[in-house]
Amino acid sequence: MNDFFKGKTVAITGGSDGIGKALTELLLAAGANVATCGRSQDKLNILQQNNQNKPLLCIAADVSVYDDCKNFIEKTLQRFGEIDVLINNAGISMRAELKDADASIFKKLIEVNYLGTVYCTKLALSSLLKTKGTIVGVSSIAGYRGLPGRSGYSASKFALNGWLEAVRTELLDDGINAMWVAPGFTKSNIRNAALNKHAKAQGESPLDEQALMSPEEVAQQILNAVVKRKRTLILTFTGKRTVFMNKFFAALTDRLTRNFFYKNGKLVK
Repeated sequence: MNDFFKGKTVAITGGSDGIGKALTELLLAAGANVATCGRSQDKLNILQQNNQNKPLLCIAADVSVYDDCKNFIEKTLQRFGEIDVLINNAGISMRAELKDADASIFKKLIEVNYLGTVYCTKLALSSLLKTKGTIVGVSSIAGYRGLPGRSGYSASKFALNGWLEAVRTELLDDGINAMWVAPGFTKSNIRNAALNKHAKAQGESPLDEQALMSPEEVAQQILNAVVKRKRTLILTFTGKRTVFMNKFFAALTDRLTRNFFYKNGKLVK
Protein backbone atom coordinates (compact mmCIF):
# COMPACT_ATOMS: atom_id res chain seq x y z
CA MET A 1 0.00 0.00 0.00
CA ASN A 2 3.04 2.25 0.48
CA ASP A 3 1.81 5.68 1.60
CA PHE A 4 -1.49 5.62 -0.27
CA PHE A 5 -3.64 5.91 2.87
CA LYS A 6 -1.35 8.23 4.82
CA GLY A 7 -3.33 11.30 5.81
CA LYS A 8 -6.50 10.08 4.10
CA THR A 9 -9.78 9.69 5.97
CA VAL A 10 -11.56 6.35 5.82
CA ALA A 11 -15.04 5.79 7.24
CA ILE A 12 -15.89 2.16 8.04
CA THR A 13 -19.22 0.80 9.21
CA GLY A 14 -19.21 -2.25 11.47
CA GLY A 15 -15.66 -1.66 12.67
CA SER A 16 -15.82 -3.19 16.14
CA ASP A 17 -15.56 -6.83 14.96
CA GLY A 18 -14.18 -9.08 12.25
CA ILE A 19 -13.25 -7.57 8.89
CA GLY A 20 -14.22 -4.05 9.99
CA LYS A 21 -11.93 -4.17 13.01
CA ALA A 22 -9.08 -5.59 10.93
CA LEU A 23 -9.57 -2.79 8.37
CA THR A 24 -9.51 -0.19 11.14
CA GLU A 25 -6.26 -1.46 12.61
CA LEU A 26 -4.50 -1.86 9.26
CA LEU A 27 -5.51 1.64 8.18
CA LEU A 28 -4.35 3.23 11.43
CA ALA A 29 -1.01 1.48 10.99
CA ALA A 30 -0.85 2.90 7.44
CA GLY A 31 -1.27 6.45 8.74
CA ALA A 32 -4.93 6.99 7.88
CA ASN A 33 -7.54 8.86 9.87
CA VAL A 34 -10.26 6.33 10.66
CA ALA A 35 -13.87 6.79 11.72
CA THR A 36 -15.84 3.68 12.49
CA CYS A 37 -19.19 2.74 13.95
CA GLY A 38 -20.86 -0.28 15.49
CA ARG A 39 -23.81 -1.19 17.64
CA SER A 40 -21.79 -2.23 20.69
CA GLN A 41 -20.48 0.71 22.69
CA ASP A 42 -18.44 -1.68 24.85
CA LYS A 43 -16.58 -3.10 21.84
CA LEU A 44 -16.00 0.38 20.47
CA ASN A 45 -14.58 1.48 23.82
CA ILE A 46 -12.12 -1.40 23.75
CA LEU A 47 -11.11 -0.55 20.19
CA GLN A 48 -10.57 3.08 21.17
CA GLN A 49 -8.54 2.11 24.25
CA ASN A 50 -6.35 -0.21 22.21
CA ASN A 51 -5.59 2.62 19.79
CA GLN A 52 -4.99 5.55 22.09
CA ASN A 53 -3.23 8.58 20.62
CA LYS A 54 -4.18 7.50 17.09
CA PRO A 55 -6.57 9.39 14.76
CA LEU A 56 -9.54 7.10 15.48
CA LEU A 57 -13.15 8.17 15.95
CA CYS A 58 -15.63 5.57 17.24
CA ILE A 59 -19.37 6.24 17.10
CA ALA A 60 -22.16 3.97 18.32
CA ALA A 61 -24.60 3.50 15.45
CA ASP A 62 -27.08 1.07 13.94
CA VAL A 63 -26.78 1.53 10.17
CA SER A 64 -30.39 0.45 9.66
CA VAL A 65 -31.38 3.75 11.32
CA TYR A 66 -30.97 6.76 9.01
CA ASP A 67 -30.39 9.23 11.85
CA ASP A 68 -27.59 7.04 13.24
CA CYS A 69 -25.91 7.01 9.81
CA LYS A 70 -26.32 10.80 9.58
CA ASN A 71 -24.73 11.27 13.00
CA PHE A 72 -21.82 8.99 12.05
CA ILE A 73 -21.05 10.75 8.78
CA GLU A 74 -21.52 14.26 10.21
CA LYS A 75 -19.21 13.57 13.16
CA THR A 76 -16.63 12.06 10.79
CA LEU A 77 -16.68 15.23 8.68
CA GLN A 78 -16.54 17.45 11.78
CA ARG A 79 -13.50 15.57 13.08
CA PHE A 80 -11.52 15.00 9.87
CA GLY A 81 -12.91 17.46 7.31
CA GLU A 82 -13.48 15.13 4.34
CA ILE A 83 -13.95 11.45 3.54
CA ASP A 84 -11.64 9.80 1.01
CA VAL A 85 -12.88 6.23 1.32
CA LEU A 86 -16.19 4.85 2.60
CA ILE A 87 -16.22 1.14 3.39
CA ASN A 88 -19.75 -0.17 3.95
CA ASN A 89 -18.89 -3.25 5.97
CA ALA A 90 -21.66 -3.58 8.57
CA GLY A 91 -23.87 -6.60 7.99
CA ILE A 92 -25.83 -9.45 9.49
CA SER A 93 -26.66 -12.91 8.19
CA MET A 94 -29.32 -15.54 8.79
CA ARG A 95 -29.69 -19.33 8.99
CA ALA A 96 -33.27 -20.43 8.50
CA GLU A 97 -35.29 -22.00 5.72
CA LEU A 98 -38.11 -19.95 4.24
CA LYS A 99 -40.78 -22.34 5.55
CA ASP A 100 -39.64 -21.71 9.14
CA ALA A 101 -38.30 -18.15 9.08
CA ASP A 102 -40.04 -15.28 10.84
CA ALA A 103 -40.92 -12.62 8.25
CA SER A 104 -39.15 -9.90 10.28
CA ILE A 105 -35.79 -11.47 9.38
CA PHE A 106 -36.06 -10.44 5.74
CA LYS A 107 -36.89 -6.84 6.62
CA LYS A 108 -33.97 -6.60 9.05
CA LEU A 109 -31.46 -7.97 6.54
CA ILE A 110 -32.51 -5.49 3.87
CA GLU A 111 -32.40 -2.62 6.37
CA VAL A 112 -28.88 -3.42 7.59
CA ASN A 113 -27.11 -4.93 4.60
CA TYR A 114 -28.65 -2.86 1.82
CA LEU A 115 -30.26 0.30 3.18
CA GLY A 116 -27.41 0.90 5.63
CA THR A 117 -25.07 1.12 2.65
CA VAL A 118 -27.49 3.38 0.76
CA TYR A 119 -27.84 5.73 3.73
CA CYS A 120 -24.13 6.10 4.50
CA THR A 121 -23.14 6.44 0.85
CA LYS A 122 -25.81 9.07 0.15
CA LEU A 123 -24.77 11.07 3.22
CA ALA A 124 -21.04 10.89 2.40
CA LEU A 125 -21.41 11.46 -1.34
CA SER A 126 -20.84 15.22 -1.43
CA SER A 127 -17.53 14.77 0.37
CA LEU A 128 -16.52 11.79 -1.79
CA LEU A 129 -17.20 13.88 -4.90
CA LYS A 130 -14.77 16.51 -3.63
CA THR A 131 -12.04 13.98 -2.85
CA LYS A 132 -12.78 11.81 -5.91
CA GLY A 133 -12.83 8.97 -3.45
CA THR A 134 -13.84 5.35 -3.25
CA ILE A 135 -17.07 3.65 -2.19
CA VAL A 136 -16.73 0.03 -1.08
CA GLY A 137 -19.53 -2.41 -0.38
CA VAL A 138 -18.56 -5.57 1.49
CA SER A 139 -20.86 -8.07 -0.17
CA SER A 140 -20.63 -11.86 -0.34
CA ILE A 141 -20.60 -14.84 -2.67
CA ALA A 142 -24.26 -14.94 -1.60
CA GLY A 143 -24.66 -11.80 -3.71
CA TYR A 144 -23.78 -13.82 -6.81
CA ARG A 145 -25.31 -17.17 -5.88
CA GLY A 146 -28.43 -17.68 -3.77
CA LEU A 147 -27.64 -19.82 -0.73
CA PRO A 148 -30.16 -22.07 1.03
CA GLY A 149 -30.94 -21.06 4.58
CA ARG A 150 -29.69 -17.59 3.69
CA SER A 151 -32.37 -16.48 1.23
CA GLY A 152 -32.84 -13.09 2.92
CA TYR A 153 -29.09 -12.60 3.18
CA SER A 154 -28.64 -13.44 -0.50
CA ALA A 155 -31.43 -11.03 -1.43
CA SER A 156 -29.78 -8.20 0.50
CA LYS A 157 -26.40 -8.85 -1.10
CA PHE A 158 -27.84 -9.15 -4.62
CA ALA A 159 -29.49 -5.77 -3.96
CA LEU A 160 -26.20 -4.35 -2.74
CA ASN A 161 -24.28 -5.53 -5.81
CA GLY A 162 -26.87 -4.22 -8.24
CA TRP A 163 -27.15 -0.89 -6.47
CA LEU A 164 -23.39 -0.35 -6.43
CA GLU A 165 -23.14 -1.29 -10.09
CA ALA A 166 -25.76 1.35 -10.91
CA VAL A 167 -24.06 3.95 -8.71
CA ARG A 168 -20.66 3.13 -10.22
CA THR A 169 -22.09 3.76 -13.68
CA GLU A 170 -23.69 7.03 -12.62
CA LEU A 171 -20.39 8.27 -11.20
CA LEU A 172 -18.03 7.10 -13.95
CA ASP A 173 -17.26 10.65 -15.07
CA ASP A 174 -17.05 12.11 -11.56
CA GLY A 175 -13.78 10.49 -10.50
CA ILE A 176 -15.37 8.24 -7.87
CA ASN A 177 -14.66 4.52 -7.84
CA ALA A 178 -17.45 2.26 -6.58
CA MET A 179 -16.56 -1.37 -5.93
CA TRP A 180 -18.04 -4.42 -4.24
CA VAL A 181 -16.19 -7.22 -2.48
CA ALA A 182 -17.15 -10.87 -2.02
CA PRO A 183 -14.90 -12.23 0.75
CA GLY A 184 -16.19 -15.82 0.85
CA PHE A 185 -16.28 -17.62 4.22
CA THR A 186 -14.25 -15.56 6.69
CA LYS A 187 -13.43 -16.25 10.33
CA SER A 188 -15.70 -13.83 12.19
CA ASN A 189 -18.67 -13.44 14.51
CA ILE A 190 -21.18 -13.12 11.65
CA ARG A 191 -22.39 -16.73 11.85
CA ASN A 192 -22.76 -16.61 15.65
CA ALA A 193 -24.79 -13.42 15.27
CA ALA A 194 -26.78 -14.76 12.29
CA LEU A 195 -30.53 -14.68 12.83
CA ASN A 196 -32.27 -18.01 13.37
CA LYS A 197 -35.87 -18.77 12.42
CA HIS A 198 -37.07 -16.80 15.45
CA ALA A 199 -35.06 -13.68 14.39
CA LYS A 200 -32.66 -14.21 17.30
CA ALA A 201 -28.88 -14.64 17.15
CA GLN A 202 -28.17 -18.34 16.70
CA GLY A 203 -25.11 -18.13 18.97
CA GLU A 204 -23.06 -20.76 17.13
CA SER A 205 -21.33 -21.38 13.83
CA PRO A 206 -22.06 -24.39 11.60
CA LEU A 207 -18.59 -24.07 10.02
CA ASP A 208 -15.06 -24.77 11.24
CA GLU A 209 -14.10 -21.16 11.90
CA GLN A 210 -10.40 -21.96 12.33
CA ALA A 211 -10.22 -23.26 8.74
CA LEU A 212 -11.57 -20.04 7.24
CA MET A 213 -9.74 -17.00 5.86
CA SER A 214 -8.70 -14.56 8.58
CA PRO A 215 -10.27 -11.08 8.80
CA GLU A 216 -6.79 -9.57 8.54
CA GLU A 217 -6.12 -11.30 5.22
CA VAL A 218 -9.49 -10.20 3.84
CA ALA A 219 -8.91 -6.64 5.04
CA GLN A 220 -5.51 -6.49 3.35
CA GLN A 221 -6.99 -7.71 0.07
CA ILE A 222 -9.74 -5.09 0.27
CA LEU A 223 -7.27 -2.28 0.85
CA ASN A 224 -5.08 -3.47 -2.03
CA ALA A 225 -8.17 -3.38 -4.27
CA VAL A 226 -8.97 0.17 -3.10
CA VAL A 227 -5.47 1.28 -4.05
CA LYS A 228 -5.88 -0.30 -7.52
CA ARG A 229 -9.40 1.15 -7.85
CA LYS A 230 -10.81 -2.22 -8.82
CA ARG A 231 -14.42 -2.75 -9.84
CA THR A 232 -14.98 -6.03 -8.03
CA LEU A 233 -13.03 -8.36 -5.77
CA ILE A 234 -13.95 -12.03 -5.36
CA LEU A 235 -11.81 -13.83 -2.80
CA THR A 236 -10.86 -17.50 -2.41
CA PHE A 237 -10.70 -20.21 -5.05
CA THR A 238 -14.04 -21.58 -3.85
CA GLY A 239 -15.65 -18.17 -4.27
CA LYS A 240 -14.30 -17.68 -7.79
CA ARG A 241 -15.31 -21.22 -8.76
CA THR A 242 -18.83 -20.74 -7.39
CA VAL A 243 -19.37 -17.53 -9.35
CA PHE A 244 -18.01 -19.13 -12.53
CA MET A 245 -20.02 -22.33 -12.14
CA ASN A 246 -23.23 -20.46 -11.38
CA LYS A 247 -22.82 -18.31 -14.46
CA PHE A 248 -22.18 -21.12 -16.94
CA PHE A 249 -23.57 -24.26 -15.26
CA ALA A 250 -26.42 -22.96 -13.12
CA ALA A 251 -28.47 -26.17 -12.81
CA LEU A 252 -25.42 -28.20 -11.79
CA THR A 253 -24.49 -25.53 -9.26
CA ASP A 254 -27.99 -25.77 -7.76
CA ARG A 255 -27.35 -29.43 -6.99
CA LEU A 256 -23.76 -28.92 -5.76
CA THR A 257 -24.89 -26.09 -3.48
CA ARG A 258 -27.72 -28.22 -2.12
CA ASN A 259 -25.30 -31.06 -1.40
CA PHE A 260 -22.92 -28.72 0.43
CA PHE A 261 -25.53 -27.23 2.77
CA TYR A 262 -27.75 -30.27 3.37
CA LYS A 263 -27.29 -33.75 4.82
CA ASN A 264 -30.10 -36.30 4.78
CA GLY A 265 -32.53 -33.55 3.82
CA LYS A 266 -31.56 -31.33 6.75
CA LEU A 267 -29.84 -27.96 6.58
CA VAL A 268 -26.53 -28.54 8.39
CA LYS A 269 -24.43 -25.57 7.28
